[in-house]
Amino acid sequence: MKGVRASRATTMRKLTSNVPSDAASATRLSSAGAVARSIGAKCLIIAIGAATGIISARALQPAGRGELAAMILWPVFLASALTFGIPSALTFQLKRNPEKHSQLMGAALLLALLAGGLAALVGTVLMQSWLAQYSPKTVLFARIFLLSTPLTSLSLVARAAFESRGDFAASNKILVWTPALTLLVLLALSASHAMTPYSAAAAYAPVVVIPLLWMRRRLWRMFEPSLESFRSSVRLLFSYGIRSYGIDLCGTMALYVDQALVVRVLQPKMMGIYVVALSLSRMLGLAFHASVVTVLFPRTVSESPNAVRELAGRAARLSTLVTALAGLGVVTLGPQLLALLYGSEYRGASAVLRVLIMEVVLSGAALVLSQAFMALERPGVVTALQIAGLLLTVPLMLFLVPRFGILGAGIALLLSTTLRLIFVLVSFPLFLKMRVPQFLPSWRDLAFIVDSVFKQGILSPKKQMLATGEGD
Repeated sequence: MKGVRASRATTMRKLTSNVPSDAASATRLSSAGAVARSIGAKCLIIAIGAATGIISARALQPAGRGELAAMILWPVFLASALTFGIPSALTFQLKRNPEKHSQLMGAALLLALLAGGLAALVGTVLMQSWLAQYSPKTVLFARIFLLSTPLTSLSLVARAAFESRGDFAASNKILVWTPALTLLVLLALSASHAMTPYSAAAAYAPVVVIPLLWMRRRLWRMFEPSLESFRSSVRLLFSYGIRSYGIDLCGTMALYVDQALVVRVLQPKMMGIYVVALSLSRMLGLAFHASVVTVLFPRTVSESPNAVRELAGRAARLSTLVTALAGLGVVTLGPQLLALLYGSEYRGASAVLRVLIMEVVLSGAALVLSQAFMALERPGVVTALQIAGLLLTVPLMLFLVPRFGILGAGIALLLSTTLRLIFVLVSFPLFLKMRVPQFLPSWRDLAFIVDSVFKQGILSPKKQMLATGEGD
């Protein structure tokens, strides 16, 4: 049977090598269209996130905004930190073993539920000592909201499953619905003059339930999750997941470790100012780099090494260029933007905002390039390199934050991210035995954008549906 499968695979490669360029063009259209739609969804999330941030920051002032951040940080942080690589492993194994989709999906959901429960338990135990400078009421509400941690873990697995099937629309819906529902609740609280840090926190944590109900129906229709061959499925998931877990963990730490440490060291007012600057800078990475990664990893799993290198390099160049240009505009308008959107009390965040913008540009580039190692089944390499960067972040934060406050937190993140990007670049010749991808954008990249957007009709909904089969 192995010989028959190998023969069939060889035949298919020969056939596809002679397929006209229209097929390649359609594939490129599908990928670029998926990125475009993902960016559109991320931009919508950014707009919703900006609205929720503005409403809460203006209503609660810096101290209240800091208390809110201390309560709502933990479910997402802990669920993302304790994934054990299951979402990435599910994406990889569903692409490699599509005939086992039911068993893999069932095992992944159960593992995610257990991991989320463990994360909630860890948070409950550590919360009192970690939020020592906050009121007992704040600590109590933070513990209550940890009950949503398993739901967050399930949503991470569900998005990975949808993306493995190319159903980026479903993945984006999960991302959009939660902040949209949060915004509606915040608007109601603001209109009724009932917004406090605690009522606002209640608008963030429980709203994940409604998207999960929709997600369950769609998942069962697509995958029919089953616990048959559970041990075999778990072995498949962990064989890849444990090696990629370091990437998930370091990515989570890069996003949240600064907040976790700042909330431990600083008073609520400074925490509120830092969170506002951080959320404004993170919008750029969410719009561009995160959108590219969503599509890049599932689409490159079965490609040749050279194709993976070229795709990852081009994606990194283009997303970094766009992010840098957008970041330049934010830095230029920093103080005015902060005062206009959030209030004059937040002008003090302009200095750390400039540092955080630079950090977002570099960290996004490292994230996109690391997808090449994921697709070529070398996640352990990036795990080791990311851990090295993380080991630098924590001592820098502990050293700089007490001395320089929130600016020290930004500098610590920037130094660590720079080292992580250098590690990823050097790893291409060391571990993949290939040249470092071109990092600076070229005219060919700009021509690719023009060709994808205008000639291939990325902006045409009808052509998008024909290319991706959404119109069936």
